[in-house]
Amino acid sequence: MPRTKERLIEVGLAAAALVTILTTVGIIWVLFSQTFEFFSNVSIISFLTDTQWTPLFADKHFGILPLVAGTFLTTLIAILVALPIGLTIAIYLNEYAPKSFRKIVKPLLEILAAVPTVVYGFFALAVITPFLQNLIPGMAGFNALSAGIVMGIMIIPLITSMSEDALFAVPMSLREASYGMGSTRLQTAFKVMVPAASSGIIVSVILGISRAVGETMIVAIAAGQQPRLTLNPLVPIETITTYIVQVSTGDVAHGSLEYRTIFAAGMALFVFTFILNNISYWVKKKFQEKYE
Repeated sequence: MPRTKERLIEVGLAAAALVTILTTVGIIWVLFSQTFEFFSNVSIISFLTDTQWTPLFADKHFGILPLVAGTFLTTLIAILVALPIGLTIAIYLNEYAPKSFRKIVKPLLEILAAVPTVVYGFFALAVITPFLQNLIPGMAGFNALSAGIVMGIMIIPLITSMSEDALFAVPMSLREASYGMGSTRLQTAFKVMVPAASSGIIVSVILGISRAVGETMIVAIAAGQQPRLTLNPLVPIETITTYIVQVSTGDVAHGSLEYRTIFAAGMALFVFTFILNNISYWVKKKFQEKYE
């Protein structure tokens, strides 16, 4: 009887793993098949090099560069906001804060990750944008800067949590050796602990970038829907995810060339995140081999 129960548990776990694998395969198959149909009508060279993205206009252009530029711009702003703040919080919690304070603050900080992204989007549009417009006259109502700042706030818990875990995993002997050499707490934190935990910190940054690249609601609400090849954060832009939402919820006929553009855009997004996730895995494995 116990053996039967154990066998049933094994079958259940295997079934759960199989469902996950089949779901992933199904997603990839849909993306590949629809993207292949798209590129049977549109040149992949034009898709990668054209500087205009107007598939819903009479004068159609299918250059993905404006959407990539919008995605890159908001992601860059998000990382510039999240990395210094998240790393500073992680260092404080690990090196300076009392253990009781750390146990209270870290779970509270991670609550930010549970806030729906649509709330972040309206916060960017209703609070951050008006505030920035008072500081920067002429700033558009929809812009990349507000969306990027709020995306950065959203991914602070991810970077903080993973960086703090990486710092916490550094052997105590390194810290004690640094103090024994006469280093101050600040010198120990930035010259010993951070370099020793660099693999975990780098992985947290890469995963934060992946999270920002795939973000949808914040950029859809606060960044606008104007694909343009620019690095100006004060004007409306459109990201890959925003365009997918725009077409999916619009009146574009299913099966049309215009509709298939969302699969080509989705494939580009999939490639970006796949590369980033593999880089994070490679970095983590490389540093583990270095210290083994």
